[in-house]
Amino acid sequence: MTVNLLDYDLGGLAVFCEHLGEKHFRAVQLFRWIHQKGARQFDEMTDLAKALREKLKTSACITPLRVVSQHVSVDGTIKWLFDVGDGNAVETVFIPEDDRGTLCISTQAGCAMGCRFCATGHQGFSRNLTTGEMIGQLWFAEHFLRPYLKRDDRVISNVVMMGMGEPLQNYSALVPALRMMLDDHGYGLSRRRVTVSTSGLVKKIDLLAQECPVALAVSLHAPNNALRDYLVPLNIKHPLEQLLPACVNYLRYAPRDFITFEYCMLDGVNDSIEHARELVGLIHEYGSGKIWCKFNLIGFNPFPESGLRRSKPAQMFEFAKLLMDAGITTTVRKTRGDDIDAACGQLAGDVKDRTRVVERMARQRMVTFRPKCQFDSKTEKV
Repeated sequence: MTVNLLDYDLGGLAVFCEHLGEKHFRAVQLFRWIHQKGARQFDEMTDLAKALREKLKTSACITPLRVVSQHVSVDGTIKWLFDVGDGNAVETVFIPEDDRGTLCISTQAGCAMGCRFCATGHQGFSRNLTTGEMIGQLWFAEHFLRPYLKRDDRVISNVVMMGMGEPLQNYSALVPALRMMLDDHGYGLSRRRVTVSTSGLVKKIDLLAQECPVALAVSLHAPNNALRDYLVPLNIKHPLEQLLPACVNYLRYAPRDFITFEYCMLDGVNDSIEHARELVGLIHEYGSGKIWCKFNLIGFNPFPESGLRRSKPAQMFEFAKLLMDAGITTTVRKTRGDDIDAACGQLAGDVKDRTRVVERMARQRMVTFRPKCQFDSKTEKV
């Protein structure tokens, strides 16, 4: 049985080479050929002994993901659909900018989190991706883009684990992939330029801080538990009283001195000035008066099943202004690739839904939010 070498970080590759009777430096050579040079065939690895190349041919392979489709946006954004077998496909997005090239990577086929505003969440969940399937997205994109963009140097400077899936739910496969991205013999990315996005798996946030701290983005989307329970159902298990202290603690290990909070702006749901004031109160409460985060406001990208609408530009501006006036760094994410359904929240490669999420979410879609009311102490009625 052959193994796919894309599944191995440098430590794993060293163990594999040891089993072949080879020394550690051979693993470094292999790792560089695969990840820095994009080699797929062992005969390309000219500084390896012929005997080793023959052994590798019978025991290993370098098998990238199969591309199902490629779509290029008018703004230069590229979206790929990759076949991951068993009828499942995942999406990966490259976002070019003047000073960086960012790759958005998927970590699962589908997603079990069920966030109300996310197309992937409405699709359901099939399975976790392997380490090789995660790093394979970066491997393909980097070595495709160099000739495509007529570049000899590295194209991808930033990676965000923000594609399909909840990265921390696939923790055991995620961490080796992160280490391969950071390794100087591999992609050599800075910890500040690799971001893991999570909907709030508190124990895994703590574990990531200890084992492989990179930049952290948290899908917040609401200033209180009642609203977040609806928008991000994971909040029922990990409420704000658990999530926010975990975020503050992460800063002790993080390569940046702030946590990014992602906040999808939904018309009439979470975008009022009262919601913004609640957020300011939360940040000051858990930071002991210090500003320890930044907000990234995201214009909702509608899809038919959601029943939600994007906040109006004027409302987003007022919301952002209130946060900034409170001293909180706030950005409004530029929509990229929406003409090819590659914008935030739009990724939805074909998966086999093993969670019946469509049925469950349909039953919960119609919810009315009312402002807080005071109870009459005499009648105990609203």
